[in-house]
Amino acid sequence: MSIKHSLLALLWSEPMYGAQLRSEFERRTGGTWPLNVGQVYTTLARLERDGFVEGAGAADEDGRIPYRLTDAGRAEVDRWWADPVDREQTPRNELAIKLALAVTMPGVDVPRVVQTQRTATMRHLRDLTRLKGSADDDLAWELVVESMVFQAEAEIRWLDHVEASVLRTARTVDAQGRTPSAAQPAARDRQEARR
Repeated sequence: MSIKHSLLALLWSEPMYGAQLRSEFERRTGGTWPLNVGQVYTTLARLERDGFVEGAGAADEDGRIPYRLTDAGRAEVDRWWADPVDREQTPRNELAIKLALAVTMPGVDVPRVVQTQRTATMRHLRDLTRLKGSADDDLAWELVVESMVFQAEAEIRWLDHVEASVLRTARTVDAQGRTPSAAQPAARDRQEARR
């Protein structure tokens, strides 16, 4: 998630100080990704250093200074709206890492790990479906919840695929008379071949 661009987009409409930006971000995304106010002010300081925002007047009675976009900031927001999200910058997927490690470790009950995750993801999907029903014609919130619903559904499909792959591999290993750990050098050989 680009906090930098989210803050710039919020400043497009009017000058705001950090706590306002945090509140607006959380309101518009349904509180799905809470922001720390310190993170907001740190990001604002970098945006000011980079020439994207500037102070918009004197501090109020609480010492808060509102920020506004500069011309460079407006151009950056325009570019952000126009460009697709770069998938190369996607954060690491902890579940994919966990399962990749699980299938390479002796003694890990991978089907159990998959089933535990599937149960948790299905519970999360039910909660999201209930939330979606309470969107009350708030399009922004509805879109955020629907995105999370689609991600949970995709995760369940992927977990089904992982389970089928693990079972297929186990049958192949059993048919060849090897232990699962004996199959691991073949995976290392494939990795070496890709380099």
